[in-house]
Amino acid sequence: MGFDGCREMVSTWGMRSLRRLALLAAGLAGAALAQEPKSTALLDPQIEKITHEISPANIEATIRKLVSFKTRHTLSTTTSPDAGIGAARNWIKGELERYSRESGGRLVVEFDAFQQPPTMPRLPHGAEIVNVVATLPGTQPGARDRVYVVSGHYDTIIMPTFLDGESTGPGADDDASGTATAMELARVMSKYEFDATIVFLTVGAEEQGLHGSAHWAKAAREKGVKVEAMFTNDIVGNTLREDGTRDRSHVRLFAEGVPVPVAPAKELPAEVLAQMRTGGENDFPTRQLARFIQTVGARYVPRFPVQIVYRRDRYLRGGDHSPFLDQGFAAVRFTEPYEIFAHEHQAVRVENGVQFGDLPDFVDFGYVADVARVNAAALAELALAPAAPHGVELETVKLENDTTMRWAANTEPDLAGYRIVWRDTTAPQWEHALDVPKETTRYTIKGVSKDNVIFGLEAVDAGGHASPAVYPKPRRDP
Repeated sequence: MGFDGCREMVSTWGMRSLRRLALLAAGLAGAALAQEPKSTALLDPQIEKITHEISPANIEATIRKLVSFKTRHTLSTTTSPDAGIGAARNWIKGELERYSRESGGRLVVEFDAFQQPPTMPRLPHGAEIVNVVATLPGTQPGARDRVYVVSGHYDTIIMPTFLDGESTGPGADDDASGTATAMELARVMSKYEFDATIVFLTVGAEEQGLHGSAHWAKAAREKGVKVEAMFTNDIVGNTLREDGTRDRSHVRLFAEGVPVPVAPAKELPAEVLAQMRTGGENDFPTRQLARFIQTVGARYVPRFPVQIVYRRDRYLRGGDHSPFLDQGFAAVRFTEPYEIFAHEHQAVRVENGVQFGDLPDFVDFGYVADVARVNAAALAELALAPAAPHGVELETVKLENDTTMRWAANTEPDLAGYRIVWRDTTAPQWEHALDVPKETTRYTIKGVSKDNVIFGLEAVDAGGHASPAVYPKPRRDP
């Protein structure tokens, strides 16, 4: 069934819904790198305002201030008022508290401190680790328990030793750029209300083994926090290539496919294997999240596409989203398109005419702002949209060329309905969509065989905000 046939069947949700349907049905051109959708889809004025309020000047000021602490190594001084990791985290907390005051007290700002036991080789004697957390509580009953996390890490390191807490380590790109992104999002988004809760997280000890994010993610899992999605921004400021040219055309988004079992587990869970057996290896929650970010980013920041990379992280490397993945949460990593390794983890020096060191001179502040805008648009859409549907199933009761889906009803007061989406099995993005009313929890798509395509289901509210899609499980009984 083509788009025209689908359009005749949709319920009357008004022009906003029909235009959003056109966006999804048109799909996104290309493979992993999305192009601007050729669509008249209406934009949410609140999300537009948020993206426009992201300030390159504020981001630059934050990065330069973080660099001014000389080093932010986990083992650097915690008592100096103007140098070391202690001064850096105190300043971050103070800035987040200022943002809270300016927004009428919307942000809850706190330290998340813990004692990390010794780990070799990067923390042989252990250390106190401190995350700085700013929480923007959701306002809709039933939705405020959903939590969306965005992070950057504020610590630095100088190689080849892991233990040098004295030498200058500016860390402008790695990862003052990501920290500035999370802080700028807190500054801007705290002025607005969202149905769900957003956590702006600046973490410590990433360079020592992802300890800050691992602690927060583990505590969230143990407390039953409903972390629906996590973004980390790590190394998001460089646009220079080694040949001297610049590439500010896009941002990479790393997204794991099949969830990797965490020790001591040796085998994939049965539900994971079942999804893989039906061709859903690219439709686990993290890949669905990546599709969602790519689509929303193309809508609100069309000049700056998101390139999805089908990998947990850069080859055999890791970031603060990894502990969230290990705890079973959907999590992705934003990173610049091309890294300059002479500017990462290097002591500041000049050798053979080459400048080494992670200096702010090498950061493209306008580029960081574009990364922040994509983050902001996706976070806002997630926090305004209904929860992703649950109990989504695809009936396999009989052999037929139609497809029937069923699901449990969402309970949001502003729910408008659901959107069935599908694509060819080799397509990276959704290609077709069909809206059905909120009273519907079972629907048959005529003439579209489940054997040939991948299906998903989204929940949509009255403002046109849609959740990420959910892959349906097979159902054999009537």
